[in-house]
Amino acid sequence: MVTGDASYIKKMNRSLIMKHILQEGMISRAELSKATALTRATISAQVSDLLDEELLIEKNMEYNLVGRKPIMLSIHAEAGYALGIDLEFGRVTFAVANLQGSIVATDTIPLESTLYEDILNLLLTSIRSYQERYASCRYGIVGIVIGVHGLVSTEEVIHYIPSFDWHDVALKNDLEKTLGVVVHLENNANLSAFAERTFFHHETDNLLCVTLYSGIGLGMMINHAFFRGQDGFAGEIGHMIIVPDGHPCSCGNKGCWEKYASEASVFGQLRADKHGAAVTYEQIDRWLKEGDTEVHEAMKTYIYYLSIGLNNIINIYNPEIIVLDSELLRLYPNSLGEIRQHMHSRISHYREMELSATGKQSCVLGACALAIQKFLQVPTLNLRQG
Repeated sequence: MVTGDASYIKKMNRSLIMKHILQEGMISRAELSKATALTRATISAQVSDLLDEELLIEKNMEYNLVGRKPIMLSIHAEAGYALGIDLEFGRVTFAVANLQGSIVATDTIPLESTLYEDILNLLLTSIRSYQERYASCRYGIVGIVIGVHGLVSTEEVIHYIPSFDWHDVALKNDLEKTLGVVVHLENNANLSAFAERTFFHHETDNLLCVTLYSGIGLGMMINHAFFRGQDGFAGEIGHMIIVPDGHPCSCGNKGCWEKYASEASVFGQLRADKHGAAVTYEQIDRWLKEGDTEVHEAMKTYIYYLSIGLNNIINIYNPEIIVLDSELLRLYPNSLGEIRQHMHSRISHYREMELSATGKQSCVLGACALAIQKFLQVPTLNLRQG
């Protein structure tokens, strides 16, 4: 036997047990043995360790039949907390989730500066505050994951954030050096895809999530893992050219998809059409309900260009599920129906297309979930939303 085999098998069994308990919410030892195909002795030994570590708790279920009441196992939700952070232009959003993935606290702080030192200090102050707030529980803050609206390398270095004009910034290293804890950085669209996979689509191996707010990002979960590309920069699908020699883009090209099919492009068009009037989601909702012709035409144009890019993505990746994260699509009646009407290709294949159920919270929700997965060391994480 190779040295370390026994400890490796024990670690794999532990991971398998935690995965099933997380997925079921509550489960008995007998059911856990059937679900994992592990012996009852193995289950008993592993569960004993996890109870000692306060990662599991036991609950007596109400039982009206003859015999012993079943003792159910569940994750000890309050043993520790995950901190997810969405760092975007104009604001930073914090969310704290317990170990079952339920959000217990959120906070949004406006950003009045894009200077690196200012934002670094804000993050340090806020993270320390959360660490102090949850220090009394067994494991405190178990992980910190930050969603970045830009290019993040495989080494978790920020290569470029257009809205901040940051280039090659070692935010992870600077935070870890000061805080003395591990911090992870991930692209925001990847975290949105991770949230969709973790909370809503447990059975899929291949999921794409298209985020459509200030720009367009593509988060890709392929075989339960992120697809990042060679350097970590895969998914910058907003800079796919769909109109040759079209509108100029900050990336240096012309005719990029996000210049025509991001929510920012719709807001810009409506501000021009409405001669500088305040344009908000609430106002767009009112205009749509009132039957405003300009707004309906702007939405139809948005959906038309969105469909062009989606056709391309689907043909390239052949996803099982494609999730669209757009508040405007949620406001517009039959948005998915109109998108599907533009899908004419006989070779374009996907199984499901739907709107995100979490919207703009998907990034911090995915960040919390990723922190939980890393702490509990499970290969795939299936959580129940809420």
